[in-house]
This record gives sequence, structure tokens and C-alpha cells, in this order.
Amino acid sequence: MASENISVVASWDLTSRVSPYLDLHMMFPLLEYVDSLINDGMIPYEAPDVAAARLSLLRPTHMVDYAMDIYRELHGADAVIPEEMEVQKAVVFEKLEELREGCAALEALMHDLDQRTKLVKEGQWNMEGICAMTSLNITLEVVETYRQLAKFNFDCGDYQSARNMLENLITLYASPPLPKEETQDDQVDMDDDRNSNNKKKKEEESAAVTIGNPSIYYLTDIDQNLLKILWGKLACEILVEKWEEASVALIAVKTAVESLSSSNKISALDALKQRTWLLHWSLFVFWNNSTTGLESMVESFFSERYLQAITTNAPHLLRYLTAAVLLCKRRINAKHGSLDSNKQSAEARKLMKDLVKVMQHCEYTDPIVEFVDCLCVKFDFEGAQTKLAECELVLSTDFFLCKQTALFMEEARVFVFENYCRIHNKIDLSALGAKLAMDQESAERWIVDLIRNALLDAKIDSELQCVVMGSDYQSVYEQVMEKTRDLNVRSVNLAQNLKGVLNDAKKEKLKKARQAARDREAY
Repeated sequence: MASENISVVASWDLTSRVSPYLDLHMMFPLLEYVDSLINDGMIPYEAPDVAAARLSLLRPTHMVDYAMDIYRELHGADAVIPEEMEVQKAVVFEKLEELREGCAALEALMHDLDQRTKLVKEGQWNMEGICAMTSLNITLEVVETYRQLAKFNFDCGDYQSARNMLENLITLYASPPLPKEETQDDQVDMDDDRNSNNKKKKEEESAAVTIGNPSIYYLTDIDQNLLKILWGKLACEILVEKWEEASVALIAVKTAVESLSSSNKISALDALKQRTWLLHWSLFVFWNNSTTGLESMVESFFSERYLQAITTNAPHLLRYLTAAVLLCKRRINAKHGSLDSNKQSAEARKLMKDLVKVMQHCEYTDPIVEFVDCLCVKFDFEGAQTKLAECELVLSTDFFLCKQTALFMEEARVFVFENYCRIHNKIDLSALGAKLAMDQESAERWIVDLIRNALLDAKIDSELQCVVMGSDYQSVYEQVMEKTRDLNVRSVNLAQNLKGVLNDAKKEKLKKARQAARDREAY
């Protein structure tokens, strides 16, 4: 890669801006990716500096073996491991055994499926229930030790064990619906009076039990301690790369933060910080969830409270929002189908308008953002052509976006083409290739593919070497329908606003009349 391109990549690297909002353990995948870029000569960093950064990040954790490997990578395979690392390793194993002994009773209960099932059916599988049963030898201190062990396992890099333990811990605070009786047993015992009475009793008990919020694992109440457990669960799901489960954990944390904020259990400033952290953690989830990740990301990032977090604390996240919006355009088309082109175009245009509004309030720019700005605000096709070439470099070196480079470039070219076609009936193939950062032959093949896939109403004139656009315009009827689609809603809003103004005027007039009457009485 040319030196000027490497300097462009380095100037737009977001690792240092994203890292303050990530857990230490989430930084290791990012730094490993930076290492791979260094080996490929795509970024002007030094491998020893990255290894030193990883070693520094490992110090607060208990991943001693990993730290020793990094130390040998820095100082050579035959380097003598410092004594402090050996001491730390011994201390870690000693503390691990201590925590395991402190919560052995609860650990055994968690693995005793028969006993656990029995307690669930009896409604005793909760903090009060298991602590009240003296035969189990479980106290609040034991439960706290179990939580500490989960955190300790996480710090040791055993994310799967930590995930399982936190999942078990959450169930002690949850109140899910009671398990239903098997239908076969119900049919066999239909005429049994005693069984009918038992069934009726269970239904009454089930109705009396408060069901928790399904969005937060059926928890009935949230406090800051439970919020920390939910954050830990989300971190574990991300680090073990269980993206569907991570999506559920992400919703749980989001719901919990908003619940605490609305009930004033955390300050508005603290809630803003929590949302900023959540936005950064969500990048792992959204860009790895292939089903609804991008749509969920756009919806979440465009919500008012999270937009506030972006514009205030993390304007660099505009890169990921911009990329997600461009990639969502294809999914919008697939969702509505070719028979509803007006609706899909309107929805896509609305997304772009919302994005431009956000761009105007964010003090951040990079080639991806500037590409959209050139097309949607400045209508500068030459500038967009330059930025499109830079976009490919930025995408291929971004940890979250690298897997979407080819798809983004495809969507970006379609976006350029759509905007260029709005103002031209005939387009020279060589000029179009330049606009799309492609040669003439590649541009021609690309356009042919668009026509074959019914994504473009056009034909290619081989003699003139140009693209002739089809007539794609709305009829007068379609234009009227488009402009009057929300007429009823706007009329109702206008009537309500007018009513409010008239009521305010009447109140003000009545207030003045009463004041005038009091003034007359005073005289």
C-alpha cells in the first residue's frame, strides 16, 4: 500500500476514540486486528508498541498466562518471566480456590437440576426462598461470593463460565411465568376431582405471582447492582460471540438503564454516560448480527436519547451510523419489493434526510461521512468520487466495518448512480466509470447486472457508449397522493394546536378581567 494511503488510514483510525468506552477485555480483539493490519502493511503502527499496549491492558486483569505470552513476544521466546508475574499467577489460583470454597453450596445447587426444578415448581427458586431453607446452607454472603467468582472468572478470561454463572444469578431475581402442565396429563386426569382442585389452585397461585419484564430476563425490579450484572452478561455474550444472545442482553441493559433513569435512581448525567457506553458495546452486536442488526442499529442510534449521547459524547459514531444507513437501503428495497417502489424510495429518502440532520449537529467527519455530504448536501460528484476511493481504505481497516467493505462499495456506487441519474438522461460510460471509481468495462458490466436484476430502468447504447435512462417519474395522481398522505394527521395536529392557542388566549383574557376587577375593588 502506498505511503500516502497508509497515512490516510492512520488519520481516520478510531481505535483510540472507541477504547475509552469499552471493557478492557473487548480491547484485545481490536488490538489483534491492528496487529494483522501491521503484518499486511496497511497501518503505520509498530508491532512492539501494540504488544506493549496489550501487556499494559492485561495488568488489571487476572489473565496471567496471556500476559506471559505477550511478554515473551516483546522480549523473545527465551526471556525470563518476571517474578512478579509468577507471584501474581500463584495469587490468582489461591483466590480462585478461596472463592470456589466460599460458594460451593450454591454452585452445587446450580448444577443439581432435579433440586432446582423442584424449587422452581414450588416457587422457592429466588433469593428469599433459597436463603430461608437452612438445609441448603446458602446465605446472602454466599450469593455475593458466587457473584464475585463470576467476576473473577471473567477477569481470568473464562468468559463462558462467567456467562453461565451470571445467567444462574439472574434467575434468582427473576419472576418468569410458571411452567405449564403437560396436556397429556390434563386429558388423562380430566375427571379426577382432586387433580382438578390442584390445577385450579395452581392457576390461582400463578395469577397471584407478579411476572417480571420479559425484556430484562423477567426481572421484577432493577437496581444498580442488578444493572452491573446485566452489563457483565452482555460483555460475556459479546466475548463468546453469541450474537443472538448478545442482542437479547443488549435490549436488557438498554431497558434497565431507561427504567433507572425514568425512576430517578440514576442521574441524567449518569444515564447519558451509560447510553454512550452502550452505543459502543452495541457495535459488536449490530455489525455481527446478520439478520436484523443494521435495522436495529439505525433505529437505536436515531432515537432521541441516544442521538443526544452521540452528539454530546461520541460524534465519531457517526461513521457507523452513516455506513448502516447506506447498507440499509438494499434491505428496504428487498422488504417492500419492486411493486412498491414509491414506498421504498420514500422510506430510503427519509433515512437519508434524518442522517443529514444528524451530520449537521455532529462535529465529526471522515471519508464515509464526507461521501454522503458530497452527494446529499453539496451535490459534488467529483468530491464524492475522491471520497469513495478513500472509503474503501477506511472500511478495510476498521474492525467493525471490514467485513462489509465489498457490500458498502456496491451500495455506495448505486447511491452515486441514483443521484447522478436524477439530472441526466444519457450518461457516457467512461464518465460514469470515473464517477464510480471503476474502469469503463467494469462500469458497463455493473450496469448490465443492475438492469438484469430489475434494479435499474435503463438500456445501454453500444454505438454511442452511453447509458440511456428510462422515464421514471411520478404521475400527477401519484404526486398528489404523496403530498397528501399525511394530510389527516397534519390537520388534526393543526386543529389541536389552534385549540390550545384559543384556550390560552381565553385564559389570558379571563386573567386580565379578574385582575381589572380586583384593581377596581381596590380603588
